[in-house]
Amino acid sequence: MLLPLSTWSEIQQFLERSRTIVIPIGSNEQHGPTGLLGTDWMCPEIIAHHAQKSADILIAPTFNIGMAQHHLGFPGTITLRPSTFIAAIGDWTRSLVAHGFEKIFFLNGHGGNIASIEAAFSELYAEASFHRRPAGFALKLCNWWDLEGVGTLANAQFPVGHGIHATPSEIAVTQWAFPGSIKTADYSPQIANWGPIREAADFRARHPDGRMGSDPALASPGKGRELVLRAALSLIQELEVFSEESGPI
Repeated sequence: MLLPLSTWSEIQQFLERSRTIVIPIGSNEQHGPTGLLGTDWMCPEIIAHHAQKSADILIAPTFNIGMAQHHLGFPGTITLRPSTFIAAIGDWTRSLVAHGFEKIFFLNGHGGNIASIEAAFSELYAEASFHRRPAGFALKLCNWWDLEGVGTLANAQFPVGHGIHATPSEIAVTQWAFPGSIKTADYSPQIANWGPIREAADFRARHPDGRMGSDPALASPGKGRELVLRAALSLIQELEVFSEESGPI
């Protein structure tokens, strides 16, 4: 079930049977010479939308702008400041909690978001802690590549040239979902180097075409389909465990 395609009364009915919601979250940033700018928000959205086709789960609108300041050397990248990002996550969460949602699951597609998402969680829990009252909700962060079985599958598909940015696994997922938007390009070296991640000018100098340790030419729609099917199944299982989590919240 997709929240944007539902009415308020349908959401009210959903809340009578479940208090759990999934928020795909990512970033709009460069992904090398062949990767789509939306890759990091598209991947969790694709997986979540596929999962809801076979399970009674609710998917929120995708939070598609994240922490990408180190990619600003490449046209098309859009980023939020850490403070803005944290504040926005807080307001999304407070809005959902006000309606009765108790388990809020963030499915993340961008490694650069992790620290700030966790900081946002700490800010939200601190509000309850300082007032010495139960929060009334639980938050969970999961990167899509950490879903059970996904990393093992990606390692088998791409034993060399996977890297950590503009990876063939994430590009394969978008190729499967958007076959009309598959890009090709010549680049060298075949497997990119990688180094530290600092500010935008330094990143562009170290990684002139945007890749980090990857060879995105290894991607294919078929491999993307395998990854989405595995990830969607694991997401459903993760949500079952999270929804049934007992104890005070």
